[in-house]
Amino acid sequence: MSKTTTASDSDSVSRDIDSGGGPRSVGGSRAFGLLLVITGAAGLLAAWVITIDKFKILEAKVAGTTFTPGCSINPILSCGSIMESDQASAFGFPNPMLGLAAYAVVICVGMSLLARATYPRWYWLTFNAGCLFGVGFVTWLQFQSLYRINALCLWCCLAWVATILMFWYVTSFNVRNDFLPTPRWLKSFFEDFTWALPVLHIGIIAVLIFTRWGDKLWA
Repeated sequence: MSKTTTASDSDSVSRDIDSGGGPRSVGGSRAFGLLLVITGAAGLLAAWVITIDKFKILEAKVAGTTFTPGCSINPILSCGSIMESDQASAFGFPNPMLGLAAYAVVICVGMSLLARATYPRWYWLTFNAGCLFGVGFVTWLQFQSLYRINALCLWCCLAWVATILMFWYVTSFNVRNDFLPTPRWLKSFFEDFTWALPVLHIGIIAVLIFTRWGDKLWA
């Protein structure tokens, strides 16, 4: 088995080549690894702050007092309303506890790429599936936040942006490395315009938020 380096998006990508000449495992560029570290750290920070505030809310209830999170600015930008909703424990435990584990994994993957680690196709597809679950879950949370709870959590928004970025860039990575079968034109699009997809995704969410509340966000 030999090791080669190919170019993708102006960043080197390490590949372990098997005896048949095909890629056995692939490692991402330093830019890709750094993106995973940054988005994972942003999501982990958001999950950590929300978890701490959730504990403080529960402690205040036991003590017969109230606790208002620092990010509860007005009736719309109200982290407390989100944290006390039923949707905040979708799986029977606080959602950010899931984020603490998931975003830590993303950081580990990013750090390993910075160390030039390579992984097989099944690993990258599993990682992509996890990111797909993550972006699907935050999409559900976005709908619940905008149209059911009627409040917005700024820390949650940070986690949403981080998850969207990692999902699209991991998907792009798999498409460009032929781990996900796609038409040639779509692969070419991902090679040149990956950045456009998370920008469009986040832009749509921003439009929905401003359409929903407008200037009430700053009232």
